[in-house]
Amino acid sequence: QVQLVESGGGLVQAGGSLRLSCAASGLTFSSYAMGWFRQAPGKAREFVPRITWSGGSTYYADSMKGRFTISRDNDKNAVYLQMNSLKPEDTAVYYCAADRHGAIVAVTSRALYNYWGQGTQVTVSS
Repeated sequence: QVQLVESGGGLVQAGGSLRLSCAASGLTFSSYAMGWFRQAPGKAREFVPRITWSGGSTYYADSMKGRFTISRDNDKNAVYLQMNSLKPEDTAVYYCAADRHGAIVAVTSRALYNYWGQGTQVTVSS
């Protein structure tokens, strides 16, 4: 059974930082590309960044470039999202997702991801 478990969310002031983690089990993690999505109240789930199976390539939504960094550790079956210079509009539930097409770089559609975590809440206060 595949499980993706996010952690690291919380309440932070604007301008602060958070590092989210996603621990994966039940799949050959090193062959999957991993992505992060977020969903704010009343809004659709939106793509944040993605990293290929090896960690060699990443792809970011334009609004997150320069502030967010995705990384992974295949030895630990984990993917991370470092978020800096947080803004109130970054408030959302953040989800990690796995895509078996591990080598493809730019996949932003949530429909193309095979597995999802339960999400972790990030709240940025002004």
